[in-house]
Amino acid sequence: MTTPLATPAPSSAPPKGLLKRVGLWSAVAALVGVLLLPTPAGLPLAGHYMLAILAFAVIVWMTEALDYSVSAVVIAAFMIFLLAYAPSAAKPGLTAGMGTGAALNLALSGFANSAVALVAAACFIASAMTATGLDRRIALTVLSKVGAKTHRIVIGAMVVGFLLSFIVPSTTARVACLMPIMMGFVLAFKVDRKSRFAALLVITTAQTASIWNVGIKTAAAQNMVAIGFIEKQLGAQITWAEWFMAAAPFAALMSVALFFIMTRMMKPEMTEIAGGQETIRQQLHELGPMTLNQWKLLAIVLVLLGFWSTEKVLHNFDTSSTTIAAVAFMLLPRLGVMDWKSSQKGFPWGTVVLFAVGISVGTALLQTKAAGWLAQLIVTNLGLEMASAFSILMLLSLFLIVIHLGFASATALASTMIPIIISVLTTVQTPGINVVGMTMILQFVVSFGFILPVNAPQNMIAYGTDTFEAHDFVRTGVVITLVATVLLVVFALTYWPWMGLMVH
Repeated sequence: MTTPLATPAPSSAPPKGLLKRVGLWSAVAALVGVLLLPTPAGLPLAGHYMLAILAFAVIVWMTEALDYSVSAVVIAAFMIFLLAYAPSAAKPGLTAGMGTGAALNLALSGFANSAVALVAAACFIASAMTATGLDRRIALTVLSKVGAKTHRIVIGAMVVGFLLSFIVPSTTARVACLMPIMMGFVLAFKVDRKSRFAALLVITTAQTASIWNVGIKTAAAQNMVAIGFIEKQLGAQITWAEWFMAAAPFAALMSVALFFIMTRMMKPEMTEIAGGQETIRQQLHELGPMTLNQWKLLAIVLVLLGFWSTEKVLHNFDTSSTTIAAVAFMLLPRLGVMDWKSSQKGFPWGTVVLFAVGISVGTALLQTKAAGWLAQLIVTNLGLEMASAFSILMLLSLFLIVIHLGFASATALASTMIPIIISVLTTVQTPGINVVGMTMILQFVVSFGFILPVNAPQNMIAYGTDTFEAHDFVRTGVVITLVATVLLVVFALTYWPWMGLMVH
């Protein structure tokens, strides 16, 4: 049984349309304002223009003044027509502008990144999961095994979120699948939509998704942004298994902490749901036996997971290549599980465009030396030249946690911040600092969107169920973030240095 997600009740906050208009005009003012400033010494003109575009992008993304897909196209247009009049930073002897051809190549450079292909392929897998109903079957099967006690139902929801993180490489798709199931339970169990149990179930489901975005490389698009920059700028590859070894222990401990935080702070009204298990089994029974397409899709994703986890151990096929091969197999006539037309239902092409343009912005910040100039400013003003790896990690982590409060997309946050972080880490003179490892750890922090409902799409999907007030999410989210920060300190002092991720 599913139920449509409700729209949250209107509040006394200013109209969203007004906020968007203010955000758009503020972004344009920031763009023009930065362009009118004198070009700082040591910063190429192209870098100056990119800082203006960055200011526009950050404000638009923070205020959601434009739809993310539209903002990506607008930002690409600004890059083309502003950079066309700036000399190429790679050829300092030239004074003529690079022209629209070269600027267009830079604005579209993100589309040539292998990480974009992986994100697009991941969206196909998510579409296949929805089309065949395999994600719903997995969720109901797990929940049918956990019992009728409220705490066990919460654990079941977390286990489902954990399992789907391996085989549905889209946070939004995972949570969009789970929310109707959770709301169906709330209605079937005859529990009040505004009860603490309903809020507990829904918030925990969304936060579990965010936590396992940290633990699994392929669980979220923002991880692919970081991987793309690490591969292109640092010439290093991080395999699925290497990421999992570094991040999964952190995510596992966070999951345990999440359970105790949520069940204490959102203590359910009852300890057991009368007839709960019967309701779940009834819903599972209504699905009927596994279909042929579900069996085929399950086999494909398990084989794909096997390839991901054994990369550079049993074979040298990278994550993007094996994922594209799996999608090709899924679309084949007879052998596959869906055709092209059905795969396009609800396909988030806007996410792919945003992702690619975000990488283009980051690449341009690096190529025009804007990221390096900003990094030098940060390193000098904060005295990081010879700071310890631990100090650098903590300072940049706190910065990312605070700035994430203004972003509604971790992908946008990673696109703007990871290039600057890479530049900071390559500018400092700390002996033996592991730039690749530190960048990966800081990417973990990019997924810390635990505090506000607007910090991540999965949070907004949860908020759309109308089962809790925003302050419920905030007060639990603050505690989750504090625990995550404490764990970050513990891991930065023990596990990650032992793995050689901070200093060689």
